[in-house]
Amino acid sequence: MDKQLLSRTAAAMVAKGKGILAADESSGTCEKRFQSIGAECTGESRRVYRGLLFGTPGVEQFVSGVILFDETARQKANDGAPFPEYLARKGIIPGIKVDKGTVDIPFSAGEKVTDGLDGLQKRMKEYFDMGCRFAKWRAVITIGEGIPTHTCLYANAHALARYAAICQEASIVPMIEPEVLLEGSHTAERSEAVHEETLRATYAAMAAYRVSIEHLILKTSMVVSGKACPRQANVDEVAERTVRVLKRTVPAAQPGVVFLSGGQSDEAATAHLNAMASTKGLPWPLTFSYSRALQNPALKTWKGQAANIAAAQKAFYHRAHMNGLACQGKWKPELERQAA
Repeated sequence: MDKQLLSRTAAAMVAKGKGILAADESSGTCEKRFQSIGAECTGESRRVYRGLLFGTPGVEQFVSGVILFDETARQKANDGAPFPEYLARKGIIPGIKVDKGTVDIPFSAGEKVTDGLDGLQKRMKEYFDMGCRFAKWRAVITIGEGIPTHTCLYANAHALARYAAICQEASIVPMIEPEVLLEGSHTAERSEAVHEETLRATYAAMAAYRVSIEHLILKTSMVVSGKACPRQANVDEVAERTVRVLKRTVPAAQPGVVFLSGGQSDEAATAHLNAMASTKGLPWPLTFSYSRALQNPALKTWKGQAANIAAAQKAFYHRAHMNGLACQGKWKPELERQAA
């Protein structure tokens, strides 16, 4: 465990004005997204699309790191360099998704735990040799009648903690992602309570497994109303509730917190981040680790056509720029209008 390397990596991940691109979609998820734009989904088309994003001129001003899927980490950029090396040369930290998706929790209907701990120590050593300096593990927490249960929270918290300890042992910064899903009709009040319960369980497990908080990044969902809830919390309410939960649960020693967009619209994710980052007196920086909320305009512009790459890169650059401003509390809606 190289603590100096871990400290440098964690600090760079949450550097001022920068956030993280989540480009770790599985092949199945990519296929669904490519189908939505009428593009063929193959190993090569996925390589071209990821290369489009990574190669966007100047995007390293706003993107500190990229979470890669295993396939992508083994592919090469157009110049022949493996993607981790290509990103590192641009000053972008290569990261890697290491979980293997979710499985059902026995005797707990509708709840999941994340798989992938078997053989993880060996895989971490390989990823470090490939140039990856941080990793990500996602847990999913569903809100519904009688759920989440203690069983679900406990199982996912301990999987996250075991993963985090294995990462740090390999000198790779662990990004933990306990995502409270927005599917459902729950209120913002209920979401806040579940987020707090989830994070309390998560950090108790981190302590139990001796995970170093100084070398850990939290990737969390925002406290929003359920998608089917009749009353949707506004931007200020989302920010207030989310920050309150973080202050109650996240140790001040942690280098930073990044947010997932979780199915929000591109602009809503930016507006929520901006409102939270504007909060005074926070003990840690708040920034983004978005997938769709960064990629959507680029994907729709690209349409699988080489002729559209430059325009798609322009769209991606704009969203990265907007979120780079938002994580400093400097974003304004009129900036979106001006770009349009």
